[in-house]
Amino acid sequence: MSQKQDKIFFRNFSLVLAFIAAMMITFYFTADLVTVEKEHDKTNEVAITNDYDITSANITNGKKLSQTCAVCHGADGNSVNPIWPKLGGQHASYIIKQLKNFKNGERVNAQMSGMVTTLSLQDMNDLALYYENQKTNFGSAKKEFVDIGQKIYRGGDRETGIAACMACHGPAGSGNPGATYPSLSGQHAKYTITQLKMFKTGERNNDENSVMRSIAKRMTEAQIEAVSEYLQGLQPR
Repeated sequence: MSQKQDKIFFRNFSLVLAFIAAMMITFYFTADLVTVEKEHDKTNEVAITNDYDITSANITNGKKLSQTCAVCHGADGNSVNPIWPKLGGQHASYIIKQLKNFKNGERVNAQMSGMVTTLSLQDMNDLALYYENQKTNFGSAKKEFVDIGQKIYRGGDRETGIAACMACHGPAGSGNPGATYPSLSGQHAKYTITQLKMFKTGERNNDENSVMRSIAKRMTEAQIEAVSEYLQGLQPR
């Protein structure tokens, strides 16, 4: 190969290398941009999913929307039928979480899944604010369940590894809105029994970190009934 041919070969080879390098740089920045955009979209999705802010909620609209809910839950959120939960006085954060879980399928109930289909996040916030501002109608507990129910609620059961319910739900059963732990005081025993049994079997599984499932699976049916009856009669002082 002559000296002239060598120069032409190396010049062309250098151009090819430069072209390859340019393509690799372009691909790198394009790939990085796509990754960032996907991560950004995912971040926005999470932010929307976990939005429990009710500072812009409209209680008047919440009352209007609650007219449909009143058929089961009562006009002021105090259901007459014990198979349906009382919502009056319940924490807004908890209500919003449950409504969203019904809508996205994390909590399954044929009736509720149909009811939440048309609800927007704003509607959920409005409803939650309305119910939070209602008062709970407290019931009474059957005497034969009070002692064992109180023992489990306040002290748990060390032998079977059942944690005290009040550790999360408070000594008066008022819950913890920041952690979305519901208020339980005054709730229908029949409804609470159903939910604990569903947690026990795993049929309900929308509890954070499986907290309720890990507790309920250790409880006997007698303990579940006793705690539920105790809560029905529990009232904040």
